[in-house]
Amino acid sequence: MSIDEVAISRGELYTVLTNRDRHGREQCLAAIVAGTKSETVIQALETIPEEKLESVEEVTLDLSDSMRLIVRRCFTKAVRMIDRFHVQKLACDAVQDVRIKYRWDAIKEHNEACAAARKRGETYEPERYQNGDTKKELLARSRYLLYKPANKWTDSQKTRARILFEHFPEIETAYSLSHLLRMNFAKATTKPAAMLNLARWYDKVERSGITHFKVIARTFQEHYSDILNFYNKRSTNAAAESFNSKIKVSGLR
Repeated sequence: MSIDEVAISRGELYTVLTNRDRHGREQCLAAIVAGTKSETVIQALETIPEEKLESVEEVTLDLSDSMRLIVRRCFTKAVRMIDRFHVQKLACDAVQDVRIKYRWDAIKEHNEACAAARKRGETYEPERYQNGDTKKELLARSRYLLYKPANKWTDSQKTRARILFEHFPEIETAYSLSHLLRMNFAKATTKPAAMLNLARWYDKVERSGITHFKVIARTFQEHYSDILNFYNKRSTNAAAESFNSKIKVSGLR
């Protein structure tokens, strides 16, 4: 099974429970509950016969504490597995936060330079990098390439990434940490191998000094066993996410 929250009508959140084995097809939806309050969802799921709840072997979820409580209380015999894509998204968000920090600094620097030029009766002309980007343009236009693996960059993205990393090494470090985490999920085949890779990743995070990734590392440590359960069957929430998208489009009509 998979449990997740979905924003449907006017941004209202619902808790959706789906059967992963149905792969988003007919009879995929097991339950949908208005809201995300754990007590409310637990009360609703407890109306399902106990033997059906106990027959569930595995439940995928995100890093939400309330979702973990729901699964622990209602699916007492199920293995909890935190979906790899929620973990990877957290790392991608951290990379973007580092980029955005520098972007705001560049916007402030640009505005101050424009104001100073006006006082001198001049027109400010910002410096441009080899690819024609100004500093603030470089930081804005790098958004999409940072979501992609380097082997999928276009030629222009390769050039932009080279310039970005040369002038903002902290962004390169953040991107590298996110990529290493993605590769651990993609290539590690056993829990022991994954544990070793994660230990190395934690060490790189500590040495990086990047606050966002230190927060992620501590979050992972809180959910360590549930994250590693991915390597039992390498299950994902992909089908459930697809079904949830269909619910969003339908708006519960």
